[in-house]
Amino acid sequence: MYLTRRPRRNRRTAAIREMVAENSLSVKDFIYPMFIMEGENKKVEIKSMPGIHRFSLDELLLELKEVVALGIPCICLFPNYPEEKKDKYATESILPETLYLKALTTVKSAFPDLLIMTDVAMDPYSSDGHDGIVENGEILNDETIEILCKMSVAQAKAGADIIGPSDMMDGRIGAIREALDEAGFEKVSIMAYTAKYASAFYGPFRDALDSAPKFGDKKTYQMNPANVQEALVEADLDYEEGADIMMVKPAFSYLDVIKTLKENFQIPISAYNVSGEYAMIKAADQNGWIDGEKAMMEMLLSMKRAGADIILTYFAKEAAKALKQ
Repeated sequence: MYLTRRPRRNRRTAAIREMVAENSLSVKDFIYPMFIMEGENKKVEIKSMPGIHRFSLDELLLELKEVVALGIPCICLFPNYPEEKKDKYATESILPETLYLKALTTVKSAFPDLLIMTDVAMDPYSSDGHDGIVENGEILNDETIEILCKMSVAQAKAGADIIGPSDMMDGRIGAIREALDEAGFEKVSIMAYTAKYASAFYGPFRDALDSAPKFGDKKTYQMNPANVQEALVEADLDYEEGADIMMVKPAFSYLDVIKTLKENFQIPISAYNVSGEYAMIKAADQNGWIDGEKAMMEMLLSMKRAGADIILTYFAKEAAKALKQ
């Protein structure tokens, strides 16, 4: 048979396949989400996220030695607080001696070259479990932003390199940028949760933080999964307000949104490979239904192919080890 084009020639050997690969993964692409809790000598596995733990600060420092040794450049730290420290206004979030701010300072001191991304939202500290102030069942936008600005400045002062507003309040990126600059933290970056969808894939994360809403849902501030043009509206606003990086969350079910933002904006796009996406692969692997490592790498590569420059993923350590093989 005479064929001018035989695409299989470029697939003939592993060396050729690697040479002509259009996309590739690197450990430098990863941000590793991690969880901190109060106490000492505590390392508690999250049942819905096999292999992922909450750490007390002393145990977190031990774990970070391996994270750094693997070449992972950045972590994103989330706090787990007991109910008695939560209130309507997330007061705990800005107390100078609070666990989270103390952890940021301690980690930055111990690992000065490790980038630290933070979480800016009220839900880990809120007695209502929402990302904003609740009044008569409504999430207040502008009043919430005042708290988020104070939270951001406190985190920057504690050692944060990248502020991650995950709340989805309107106008918060511009307000936080102004607050950071006025406080002398103009070098601290903002990674906006630009297209954060009201997703069913957050369940295990809420187990990790004990931060599920006490009533209702988050659909009045997180995005409708049906929409992609709306993501462009959010992205336009975040870009104009000074976001340095824009995130799509979740990642795997929203590859089209990642691609859309990448094609329309000239700043880095990140993808959050969320807890439910992680848990699905882990569960299927444990049941022998799929090859977990291969599925993990395929999922992460799909995010790069869609246009993600950065991937927040609970697979960071496993993927880093796989890439070294």
